[in-house]
Amino acid sequence: MKFTDGFWLIREGVHLSYATEVRDVRPESKRFTVHAAVKKVARRGDTLNAPLLTVECFSPAEGVIGVRVTHHAGKRRPGPDFALAEAADGAGEVRQDGTVTELTSGPLTLRLDREGPWGLTFRDADGRELTRADAKGTAFATTGDGAHHMLGRLALGVGEQIYGLGERFTPFVKNGQVVDMWQADGGTSSEQAYKNIPFYLSSRGYGVFVNHPGAVSFEVGSESVGQVQFSVEDQTLEYYVVAGPTPKDVLTRYTALTGRPALPPAWSFGLWLTTSFTTSYDEQTVTKFVDGMAERGIPLSVFHFDCFWMREYQWCDFQWDPEVFPDPDGMLARLKAKGLRVSAWINPYIAQKSPLFDEAAALGHLVRRPDGDIWQWDLWQAGMGLVDFTSPAARDWYAGKLKPLLDQGVDCFKTDFGERIPTDVVWHDGSDPERMHNYYTHLFNRTVFELLEKERGQGEAVLFARSATAGGQQYPVHWGGDCWSSFEAMAESLRGGLSLSLSGFGFWSHDIGGFEGTPDPAVFKRWLAFGLLSSHSRLHGSSSYRVPWEFGEEAVDVARRFTLLKHRLMPYLYGVATEAHRTGVPMMRPMVLEYPQDPACRPLDRQYMLGSDLLVAPVFTEDGEVEVYLPEGTWTHLLTGERVTGPAWRTERHGFDSLPLYVREGAVLPLGSDDQRPDGDWLDAPTLLVHPTAGADYAAEVTVPDLLGAPAATFRVRRDGDVLRVTATGTDRPFTVQVAGGASGEGTGEVTVPLA
Repeated sequence: MKFTDGFWLIREGVHLSYATEVRDVRPESKRFTVHAAVKKVARRGDTLNAPLLTVECFSPAEGVIGVRVTHHAGKRRPGPDFALAEAADGAGEVRQDGTVTELTSGPLTLRLDREGPWGLTFRDADGRELTRADAKGTAFATTGDGAHHMLGRLALGVGEQIYGLGERFTPFVKNGQVVDMWQADGGTSSEQAYKNIPFYLSSRGYGVFVNHPGAVSFEVGSESVGQVQFSVEDQTLEYYVVAGPTPKDVLTRYTALTGRPALPPAWSFGLWLTTSFTTSYDEQTVTKFVDGMAERGIPLSVFHFDCFWMREYQWCDFQWDPEVFPDPDGMLARLKAKGLRVSAWINPYIAQKSPLFDEAAALGHLVRRPDGDIWQWDLWQAGMGLVDFTSPAARDWYAGKLKPLLDQGVDCFKTDFGERIPTDVVWHDGSDPERMHNYYTHLFNRTVFELLEKERGQGEAVLFARSATAGGQQYPVHWGGDCWSSFEAMAESLRGGLSLSLSGFGFWSHDIGGFEGTPDPAVFKRWLAFGLLSSHSRLHGSSSYRVPWEFGEEAVDVARRFTLLKHRLMPYLYGVATEAHRTGVPMMRPMVLEYPQDPACRPLDRQYMLGSDLLVAPVFTEDGEVEVYLPEGTWTHLLTGERVTGPAWRTERHGFDSLPLYVREGAVLPLGSDDQRPDGDWLDAPTLLVHPTAGADYAAEVTVPDLLGAPAATFRVRRDGDVLRVTATGTDRPFTVQVAGGASGEGTGEVTVPLA
């Protein structure tokens, strides 16, 4: 939200009060509190009839410093609040030197000098300034409509770039944008977002998290071009500065605070196929699709039933439509016999025609208006109500309706919707409706995910979720929402995923071919390569099917090629997934995350690193022309073996069966021998693709996980004169070593390969 009219003026009807002068500092051992006047105090009378801001500075975790600014402290705080992991007694250390008070937490220091203009300065371990709240950086504003806003401003350095703020489909670098945290079902082609995360990451090696689950308005160099401003309609504003020094370090600290992603089961990394949305389908159609994939040699891991597995007007009643699926138990058993997992669509809404509406209403499980009436409307489902997930009894009731589906053979759920949550309602636990609007989906996804963990076991739970807020990364996987079937939509989907990955989310997917409309065969084939080189891969559409043969035989070949490739890559990919689970560093990584010191990588949004060793550049043209940037080092194309030395921009042309897919110099890429499933035996005759650096001291290692993410075997590689020695621990089974552009060898225990 903008409060000023250019540099000099305040907008009509707005009154701004800035922290101006420190009146006192109250230090403790691990935190300090400041009282700041909003005007210069020259005499005693100046302390009358004027506000005073309370500024609390503290550290909830090593490398994280929080600032809480309060105008009126008596405002009721009904919640909800983000669940943050905090040190019991704080992680900071306070010291004073004359007029200067500093709070240090790990590599991050907050400095306040009570003399001179108001200011909070954040410095790294080397004393380098990361950002600062200047004289107008701490304030509150009142507007003509009686609203009260708290706002903070943090300085942008010259050339500093801002990323994240959730899954945003607008330009990848957020400088110059107005970004509002407000869940909306707006598709992928607008400034609206399904996943609003009040966290941004800076190219200078720090992050900022605004600890407010409701509406937060960010002006990223868009009101004051040298500042990031964030504001909330409240009496208190709390934000955290998160230290680096690298972007990976920032994400690791941020996800330690808000939650690390669970590790999805290995089977979920295979290809998902759905019925699509409004298409006509029954068991015969489903069987035809499943058998058609098998007949064409395209391994399928998951089959998903979208909305119309239930009866029309009755979403959700969690009952199979008996006219379309007269034998659901038998059908699911038959699908399981083909080696498939099964996913079913659900959402948190109960239509009036559903028998569950009256049941939920009688039990008090539906959200009500202030006058006691159940909140209802006809948008999406006729007369639908909302399950009140703030009620433990309602959560248990909802989970109880899903359990029979799990008993029947359903393995996971697509948790759709959860964005259009009204604010003219009363919640069971008294939550503030404005704060609950964004947070609702978090409770929905948590309820379903926890049920899956309880019934299937830890490590077997996975969602396909559309909406999320901060902390939602704990319940993967998330997909990019409703996109058109075009190259432009394919590119905007990637931008959204890369922004989400810099917001703490480790796993992300999208609808291969696009959701709305029917893709041109060229779009579908290019999207197949992109989709199967994403963390999770799903074929899904709205009014048309997404089976590959609908788009020609070449599409079948492309689907087969990249599905088999992904399966072979699983020893590497699951290792990357375990890293995301352990550290919060995502699988699909914007180039700036891996190469923050390379200025050319900072704006790149049409390519990404898949883990630390694979560079992927999807093709967004029919003729196959694509620009790709390769950072410093020697890169080897995984499919062709071509070697290219960076840094370099390249214009390449690829057929539908290829794309820029490069392996980083120094990498050891483990490939499985089984290309038929994602959860095979990865230590059954694996191949290690070694891409040694030129130095005589080259050494590397790679760990292949088991299906639970624990280390199963480690392969250590070192140059020994003119040979490469690879030693295995944790396995005595045979493996093959292939040196990029050179010789190969195989054996057990230790394999020696000559270097060219």
